[in-house]
Amino acid sequence: MKWLATHVFKWLGWKAVGELPQGVDKLVVIVAPHTSNWDLFYGLCTIFIKNVPAKFAIKKEVMFFPLGPILKWLGAIPIDRSLKNKTSHKQSQVEMMIQMFKEHQRLALTIAPEGTRKYAPRWKTGFYHIAINAKVPIVLAFIDYAKKEAGMGPVFYPTGDIEQDMPQIQAFYKDKTAKYPQQGVR
Repeated sequence: MKWLATHVFKWLGWKAVGELPQGVDKLVVIVAPHTSNWDLFYGLCTIFIKNVPAKFAIKKEVMFFPLGPILKWLGAIPIDRSLKNKTSHKQSQVEMMIQMFKEHQRLALTIAPEGTRKYAPRWKTGFYHIAINAKVPIVLAFIDYAKKEAGMGPVFYPTGDIEQDMPQIQAFYKDKTAKYPQQGVR
């Protein structure tokens, strides 16, 4: 898959840039901006090219046959966003992902902080709570359609002060161009 992804990127004029930090086996990888289904394609190519041991959250509605088994093989974790008790359900999703860190020797849990491809007025914070509770750093990954680049940015070590940390995290993405910029978080 690495060979195929490398050649597809080259043919499309894209580059996979950056690296995961050395010596860090467990981390949360956030990928932004996320405004198109194509983001998954470019993200998966980058995962294969960079040899990232990734699992990624995806809405359960896309896990139908024949796509579902393929996505699961690629590392998809289906998330049910439809339960009525949203507060406890969101908490159980975060707890489920924290538990994954306890069960794996090496894991890059990949999450789109917008939580949707449509316009979202603000990022969801589950990724931050997962990182804090699992005691792992956050890698700021990106897909930039203007530069035709996808890859790993800096590592961010959350302090536990989300009000202070979130603006620092989001500042990295200010110059990244989404496929559909009007749909991105402003």
